[in-house]
Amino acid sequence: MLLWKEMSMEMGNVTTVQEFILVGFPAIQHLGKILFLVHVLAYLASTIGNAVIVTITCADSRLHTPMYFFLSTFSFVECCFINAVIPKLLIIFLLGRQTISFLACLIQAFLFFFLGAAGFFLIAVMSLDRYVAICKPLHYTTIMNLKTCFLLITACFTLAFPLISGLVVKVSQLSFCGPHVIPHFFCDVGPLIHLSCSDPRSVDMLAFVLISFILLTSFLITLIAYSNIIVTILRLPSARERQKAFSTCSSHLMVLSLMYGSCVFIYVKPKQTNRLDSNKEAALVNTVVSPLLNPVICTLRNKQVHQALRETMCRMKISR
Repeated sequence: MLLWKEMSMEMGNVTTVQEFILVGFPAIQHLGKILFLVHVLAYLASTIGNAVIVTITCADSRLHTPMYFFLSTFSFVECCFINAVIPKLLIIFLLGRQTISFLACLIQAFLFFFLGAAGFFLIAVMSLDRYVAICKPLHYTTIMNLKTCFLLITACFTLAFPLISGLVVKVSQLSFCGPHVIPHFFCDVGPLIHLSCSDPRSVDMLAFVLISFILLTSFLITLIAYSNIIVTILRLPSARERQKAFSTCSSHLMVLSLMYGSCVFIYVKPKQTNRLDSNKEAALVNTVVSPLLNPVICTLRNKQVHQALRETMCRMKISR
């Protein structure tokens, strides 16, 4: 709350623009009702899918392992992430209401980048978990104990919060007095910075450095972890053991390719004024497609999760 009060005071001193207009997808806006239906179905499916993962992981004691603990936390972050962006997009499609207040825009930008950063750090933690499980199986339960899991999860959010808070506060200190049309479907920091009347170069470079740091740090940790995993798997004597080990990592790698691919395309380049349409399409992958596929890729195709889900549904039927 103190953060937002500080930002509100700063906005009152330097800002004349009180609201922004989110352009969305003007070329296909005439298909608003159809787009609304498609996106609301994807929104409900991803929300329910990720919520199911969190619920059954908490309800079934067999899933009380580090791997599922990290997966359920990641699913919770994904639920919050899509709820920070998609509801406003649905309103744009259905009602054509494209305006968003300055404070709401900053809050949306903060939630988007904070949850996104926490998600990438969680991906790195999940890679470390797979590394310990496959490369050091005899020490897995000792290393990945409950205390270590909680510390790793806390570190993901603790590291993401100051990085993103500092960036959003810097954006709030910019002067906005000119055009107030954001060429995007949510309050992305890049387009928002370029609407500033003041010199945005320092804040633009700060955003580039912070986002690059988050992506590259998590990517390097993941790359090192999976390089060791691949070497270990190739040394396994049995083809069946190699196949089983690869299958436990394949879903994680598919999630990685979706998340890193779209975010690197959008953010890891100094100039963000070009290819805005392509950026919006890539952002849709990150905000709609990836959260929708994550439950299926990560856990819903897992036999343990299938069994836990069936037993949970059976217990619900019996209790009725």
